[in-house]
Amino acid sequence: MKRAFILLLLVVVGWVLADTFSQINFGESRMGDIKQQETVGAYYLNNTVEKLSVANVVTAIVVNYRGFDTLGEVTVLFLAASGLASILYRRKKRGEHDVMILKNSSQLLQTGAKLIFPAILVLGAYVFIHGHLTPGGGFQGGAIIASGFLLMFMAYKDYHVSHNVLTWVESIAGILFVSVGIWGLISGATFLENILGTGTLNDLVSGGIIPLIYIAVGFKVAAELTGVLETLLNFKTEK
Repeated sequence: MKRAFILLLLVVVGWVLADTFSQINFGESRMGDIKQQETVGAYYLNNTVEKLSVANVVTAIVVNYRGFDTLGEVTVLFLAASGLASILYRRKKRGEHDVMILKNSSQLLQTGAKLIFPAILVLGAYVFIHGHLTPGGGFQGGAIIASGFLLMFMAYKDYHVSHNVLTWVESIAGILFVSVGIWGLISGATFLENILGTGTLNDLVSGGIIPLIYIAVGFKVAAELTGVLETLLNFKTEK
């Protein structure tokens, strides 16, 4: 009886899925004449370039149209990093010291890390500074920078990053994000409203507050992920 019921359930689910997929015209544009539509997606596509002077529509959605939601996302990332650090943190006892890795890596990795690390930092900064012009943004750029620090952690056993510095960077970036939003309220607009001049499309200084927010997000994500990596790799050993 049980097997028959399961078989019947699978048949019903399969029929529903088959009927649903058969009504989807795969490969065809379902947007139709987007100029004539009044959907949210159509509004974004029709107005982003003209009103915000931003070539990357996704960027405009993330940090302008849905900027408050993005503020919530970076807050969640901060809480997750703080929670992880709280769980893994253990107060050092007398005779203990921090060790990242038991021994240095190969000479090849160390030499490569010295050469590549600065380039990774520059690339990460480029990605979030140009997030409103090209694919990428604060989250991607911050993750790239954190990967550079991960490379240094792997290459050198004694390499470490000051948690005080990471805390300051993360805090200043978060304050900048919120301050840009409050700036809108003070100016008589709404929280995180784009109150600056949008400039000329494809210019670096364009998009209003969007580049400022992405720069803040980039530094915030880079600091938080780097702190998480160091916390995960760090352990205590007795002298």
